[in-house]
Amino acid sequence: MRKWLGAVVVAAIAAGVTVAGAQSYPSRPVTLVAPFPAGGPLDVIARIIAEPMRETLGQPVVIENLTGAGGNLGVGKLAKAEPDGYTIGIGQWSTHVVNPVTYDVPYDIVKDFEPIALLTNTPQLIIARKDFPAKDVKELVAWLKANPDKATAATVGVAGGAQVSAMYFQKETGTAFRFVPYRGGGPAITDMMAGQVDLMFDQAANALGPVRGGSVKAYAVMSKERWAPLPDVPSIDESGTPGLYVAYWHGMWAPKGTPKDIVAKLNDAVVHALADPNVKKRLADIGQDVWPRGQQTPEALAAFHKAETDKWWPIIRASGLKAQ
Repeated sequence: MRKWLGAVVVAAIAAGVTVAGAQSYPSRPVTLVAPFPAGGPLDVIARIIAEPMRETLGQPVVIENLTGAGGNLGVGKLAKAEPDGYTIGIGQWSTHVVNPVTYDVPYDIVKDFEPIALLTNTPQLIIARKDFPAKDVKELVAWLKANPDKATAATVGVAGGAQVSAMYFQKETGTAFRFVPYRGGGPAITDMMAGQVDLMFDQAANALGPVRGGSVKAYAVMSKERWAPLPDVPSIDESGTPGLYVAYWHGMWAPKGTPKDIVAKLNDAVVHALADPNVKKRLADIGQDVWPRGQQTPEALAAFHKAETDKWWPIIRASGLKAQ
């Protein structure tokens, strides 16, 4: 009898500790893995959102920049992390759609992660050195067809999002041009301003300053509608090549198996952060649009991610593009 009562007491205590542990999450800082260098668009988004997340969670959200292999090292660390809510990650279109096809990654991008929330979105922008002869997309396509493989297009790394966007454009317009890989978007645009490279298919947020300053020319945003930060730049639909939509969207994930109540707490912290007017303004200032509230759920991220892989994986595979 005493043994039975002792077992009941031990079980009750253990259950109480488990419940208390779940209720007290988080009891220590949360690490947010950012798979690109400090100062880049993804890193800046992470830092803008991390501080108001701390206010909701009651614990610091510490950014860890783990870079390399086009973002795959950081994403790979998240895949191997303990599913306890203390390691989460931020990623985007290239890390979660492009790279799983162009690289041999040691994880399943769909099955090894728990979606937390969609964060921000910025369209892809077609830009060129300011003295490039074509004045709009129609003239650009005509010039490229008349001068195959004479133009150069900057890419960030090899087989990344910029190159996929450019190859998509080539395929749909019947044009051909050469690629010049760069370590980052900053050096690529610097060379474009110096006339060393002709074109780039870049995140609009990256090119916002140079376009506004007139040091590069913008042909179109690769979206259905015009983009508010650059209202004078036509949409791709207005430019004679409708339907060529490409956007760099950002989301947040946890390792597979993270408890649903913890994912819900993390989602709540993200939602509160994105609703902060100061956060919205800071993100808008760097060319990032916050997703509507109804799209900020884990389920919405899962559905959107699936739609993106369904669209892009066949296109990328058909191109044969692979990182070497």
